[in-house]
Amino acid sequence: MKLLTKAATLSRFYSLKVAPRVTASAPPTEALPKPQDLEFTKLPNGLVIASLENYAPASQIGLFIKAGSRYEDSSNLGTSHLLRLASTLTTKGASSFKITRGIEAVGGKLSVTATREHMAYTVECMRDDVDIVMEFLLNVTTAPEFRRWEVAALQSQLKIDKAVAFQNPQAGIIENLHAAAYRNALANSLYCPDYRIGKVTSEELHYYVQNNFTSARMALIGLGVSHPVLKQVAEQFLNMRGGLGLSGARSIYRGGEIREQNGDSLVHAVLVAESAAIGSAEANVFSVLQHVLGAGPHVKRGSNATNALYQAVAKGTHQPFDVSAFNASYSDSGLFGIYTVSQAAAAGDVIKAAYDQVKTIAQGSLSDAALQAAKNKLKAAYLMSVESSEGFLNEVGFQALVAGSYVPPTTVLQQIDAVTATDVKNAAVKFVSGKKSMATSGNLGHTPFVDDL
Repeated sequence: MKLLTKAATLSRFYSLKVAPRVTASAPPTEALPKPQDLEFTKLPNGLVIASLENYAPASQIGLFIKAGSRYEDSSNLGTSHLLRLASTLTTKGASSFKITRGIEAVGGKLSVTATREHMAYTVECMRDDVDIVMEFLLNVTTAPEFRRWEVAALQSQLKIDKAVAFQNPQAGIIENLHAAAYRNALANSLYCPDYRIGKVTSEELHYYVQNNFTSARMALIGLGVSHPVLKQVAEQFLNMRGGLGLSGARSIYRGGEIREQNGDSLVHAVLVAESAAIGSAEANVFSVLQHVLGAGPHVKRGSNATNALYQAVAKGTHQPFDVSAFNASYSDSGLFGIYTVSQAAAAGDVIKAAYDQVKTIAQGSLSDAALQAAKNKLKAAYLMSVESSEGFLNEVGFQALVAGSYVPPTTVLQQIDAVTATDVKNAAVKFVSGKKSMATSGNLGHTPFVDDL
């Protein structure tokens, strides 16, 4: 009961334990009660708390924040990237060494991930040690210092982190795609621009945290913890800054093209149009369409031989290639299209054959069997994604930030089943008739421009 008995005396720098022992030491297996249902609370300040007490021996707690790169502006690009790497810098309550050593000593883990819209700080540990790792989670997210010399020493890591990510050509082409598709917000890269490396300051980090790490922009999610205790932690230590913070500009889709001529023998190309915002009924339709066309191989290191896009392209080329449907949804927009990888000489034929297959769906060529198979694949993919504790934690956290609520899997499955063949046809029509965006890389001599399609 450390939290409940010492909460009143905690310093504002959280140098004491902040999570209770009440969740520790699960009872013997034969005495374990049944896992509880997910509990969901939204505080008056806008902070969302959700927890699932599953009585597992390990606990996970995630703090999800609307602080992704879309909230940067032209003056502070790359700030969220550096912030993601700064999770173990000295805070007002703990040194960098203390944070690292303290988490390692209990076999715990602290990780920070980011999308264009959200940042997620997650801790994992044995349930007996929740109080220890929770202390560090709160230090990192509510009391950072960003000492100038530590921030300066971290700058070189930006280049390394970016270089490692861009070893995969897909990372670079997806960044270029968003830059081509949007005028602002979602156009911002997940990574610091080269010209900003070494120039992101401590003051910029403080400003970004002050304006984005507010209660109304946060969701605290726990697995293997007691909801009343998690709620008390949130009320006492995350009621820091009121208001909505920086709302950020609404994304403006424009359509465009970025071609990266680098001479590689493999050409990566992604062609998209604007689709639908996450959480909408139309977003479910585009997800079904993605699985109608093919969302990727179902066998590790296997081919996509059973999906519609692969079969359509295979009729026109005997060279190696890969093709799948691309689908990304955000809070105010979305992108849907086709992603191809092929030999340079065949790039044009592969892209056009894949595009023609989507046109076929737009003309109403979709059997009931193909539609049902796509729904089954989508439902299976969704259920498997939330089967792991990490996947479930992320699903609840992202839903809490986007909608302020949680839609259970049974409802999600019903929404997928409600999609009709007409809905899928209309989604395909929207892609075919919509203004296109395209990003390509490789030896582009045989790769068509977006206006050629």
